[in-house]
Amino acid sequence: MKVLIVNGPNLNLLGTREPEIYGIVSMENYLEILKSEFPSHEIQYYQSNIEGEIINRLQENDFDALVINPGAFTHYSYAIADCLKNIQKQKIEIHISNIYKREEFRQKSVTAANSDAVLSGFGMEGYRLAILSLK
Repeated sequence: MKVLIVNGPNLNLLGTREPEIYGIVSMENYLEILKSEFPSHEIQYYQSNIEGEIINRLQENDFDALVINPGAFTHYSYAIADCLKNIQKQKIEIHISNIYKREEFRQKSVTAANSDAVLSGFGMEGYRLAILSLK
């Protein structure tokens, strides 16, 4: 199974960005853990701070399942939400922090309705849990 993990804005700073919220492990290091735990999966990774680049990557449609952490785009990107709506593959939205324990504006996801499930608050483990849930 080809799994595409997509991270949105500022998630390129994982490991150094607000470690009290996002932890101290970089995405690159965590990807190595995921790849060793799921050797039968081809795990691809893409991160961008630019909304249109994320949409372009999703529209390449070269994956079997999607794990997406839209970052701040979660709360206002109807463009990414529309893109997700048109992807007819398994889609899991994840959030490292529990968005419901954060600022009010972070508690609303405009993208979640176009995903099959949402994981929030499991830290980096959310990526692993999402892959485990794929069929």
